[in-house]
Amino acid sequence: MSSFVAAGTAYATHGVNTIPFFVYYSMFGLQRVGDLIWLAGDIRAKGFMVGGTAGRTTLAGEGLQHNDGNSHLQAYLVPNLVAYDPAFAYEIEIIVQDGIRRMYVEQEDVFYYLTVENETYPMPAMPEGVEEGVLKGLYRIQASSKKRSKLRAQLLGSGAIMRSALEAQQILEDDFNVATDVWSITSFKNLHNDGLDADRWNRLHPGQPKRVPYVTECLKDEKGVFVVASDYVKAMPESIARWFPKTPVTLGTDGFGRSEGRAELRRFFEVDAASIVIGTLSALADEGQIEPQVVADAITRFGIDPDTANPVTR
Repeated sequence: MSSFVAAGTAYATHGVNTIPFFVYYSMFGLQRVGDLIWLAGDIRAKGFMVGGTAGRTTLAGEGLQHNDGNSHLQAYLVPNLVAYDPAFAYEIEIIVQDGIRRMYVEQEDVFYYLTVENETYPMPAMPEGVEEGVLKGLYRIQASSKKRSKLRAQLLGSGAIMRSALEAQQILEDDFNVATDVWSITSFKNLHNDGLDADRWNRLHPGQPKRVPYVTECLKDEKGVFVVASDYVKAMPESIARWFPKTPVTLGTDGFGRSEGRAELRRFFEVDAASIVIGTLSALADEGQIEPQVVADAITRFGIDPDTANPVTR
């Protein structure tokens, strides 16, 4: 981390621009060397910190010392640290390109934290026109194929859990006739800060037209229930929930890590596709759109024990 700070401040110390990339186990960054990261922000270092094997469930078999479900929450605390949790290669490309522009062209006093996973999966082509959404923190990645269904849901995923959200979409549409859109959250912190900025401006400008938070602007016309899932603690989605059209179901990985396979870990922390489906059906039942028995039957179908203790206590 000291080398990152030295390289990241070379523009001021030596008049030489460098673009350092510091790649490490994400659990060993903000949690272990948080004071040096605070120092990097304080002295206006530039560059990219890249938390590898990021997320509570992405690094199977490494146990609580390596399973990171909290670094993005800790990133909230460093004022000039821009934090992203991308799921796909094109998102990383957009973020890094814009980061270089902001730090080295516009001379903004910011530095970056990116989390990347530990899995091999296909990388889709970049959808047209998503650049702004990727940078601001939210965009629709896949719209529903069902146009006439009365049941609707909006699934928002990030990072390691994005594929669980896409799998849940397929199950909801094929087996439960729920028209489901999937959204990618690339930055909870950006959405949180943007919402707070809008709230502050509205508070200090009485009588003037209200500013609308970006997450509200994206979701205001969307129908159905909302479910947000990530590989981090539930405080992340809860931090933006106030700006949703209605209270979302929030799924996350509160608790200590475990040494297991990815599928088992995601079932344990209730962020796998089945858990997202159950969260969606439960929200629909709460609104009276489906019968509670539909949820009960789905719980049985997926082999979920409803009386299992909360993962945070196990």
